[in-house]
Amino acid sequence: MIKINLAPPSRKRRGAGMALPEFNLGYAVGGLTLFVVAVLGLWWWLLSAEIGQLTRDIDKNEVETKRLATVIAEGERFRRDKEALEARVNAIETVARNQTRPVYLLDALADLLPKDLWLTRMEEKGGQLRLAGTAFSSVAVSDFMSNLKASGKFKDVDLVDARQDLTKSPRTVTFEVSCRFGI
Repeated sequence: MIKINLAPPSRKRRGAGMALPEFNLGYAVGGLTLFVVAVLGLWWWLLSAEIGQLTRDIDKNEVETKRLATVIAEGERFRRDKEALEARVNAIETVARNQTRPVYLLDALADLLPKDLWLTRMEEKGGQLRLAGTAFSSVAVSDFMSNLKASGKFKDVDLVDARQDLTKSPRTVTFEVSCRFGI
């Protein structure tokens, strides 16, 4: 009869003098699971600490932003006030620089007016001076234009319009002269 042994071979028989230590896989998996849980717990703890720090930084930065918004608004107000003040100072300087020109112009005209002529309007646009007035005769207008040319202070003296009003007594000549005044 033939006997077949279906039992697993014993450990003692496996190797001829070499014994393997017994290794429990359950302990290895349990230890590895504990290690992974510990690493994940540490990672979660670090992330939650970082989230807390970032939340505190955001709150601190929001407070700083509100504080700086008032500082920026005050700075903008000072900048606008400074610009307005500079514009005023520039306007005053421009007026101060140009205030002598009208004085010289009126002084020069006062010396050149004939006795029977008076000016009713004076206008300057773009360097062109227009003088309008009334005289008792056209000779006075002619003398006035001659005086302007002879003074050397007035250039390009031209008669724009001259009319004599025949309905009024005394008969007057209304005129307009254009020229350029150069100091």
